[in-house]
Formats: sequence, structure tokens, C-alpha cells
Amino acid sequence: MSENLEGAFEGAMYGIYRNAKVECNYTAGYFYQMLVNMGGVATAKRLLNDDKIHDGFTRLWECGRLDLTLEAEVWENAKWHPLFTDSELRKAEQCLRDLNYFK
Repeated sequence: MSENLEGAFEGAMYGIYRNAKVECNYTAGYFYQMLVNMGGVATAKRLLNDDKIHDGFTRLWECGRLDLTLEAEVWENAKWHPLFTDSELRKAEQCLRDLNYFK
């Protein structure tokens, strides 16, 4: 995997954090700490491979902004797809589909 692609993805993850804070008044402290400690790709993989839906996803759904979830960032931007397994991509899509993200 390209370090440039991973770095760009990490920047996108920090963007999600900032946008959620500004647009939904949601400070995703745990998500931010994961980004700092693990980096963007590892954070996304950890959350995508978790068996439960994470709190941030739920909070952004409540705000009506599933577009600010890491799942939407991963699924909607094909340039990130090489960073993830087919299973992780399917999980991102299914989480979004379950809450009617796709209209």
C-alpha cells in the first residue's frame, strides 16, 4: 500500500473528526485518540471489524449526517478501496444500507 494513499486517508479521517465537531457538535474523543495512536487506516479497520456499531456512527446518524461517518468515507471514495479488504468494504456498505443511507 502506498504511504501517500494512507497519509491522504488519514487526513480524510481527521477531516471527518473536525466536520462532526463543527456540523453536529459531536466531539469524537475516542475516535480522535485512536487516530493519534494508531493512524487512520488502522483506526478504520479496527472500527469496521468490530462486531458492534460504534457510538460515533450512532451519533452521526442521530444528527442526520451519515455522510460524516468513516463508513461513508470508505465506501463512497473508491480511491480508498485498495486500503481495505472486500469484507471491510462490505461491512461499511452494509452499515450504511441498514440505516437507509442510499436512497
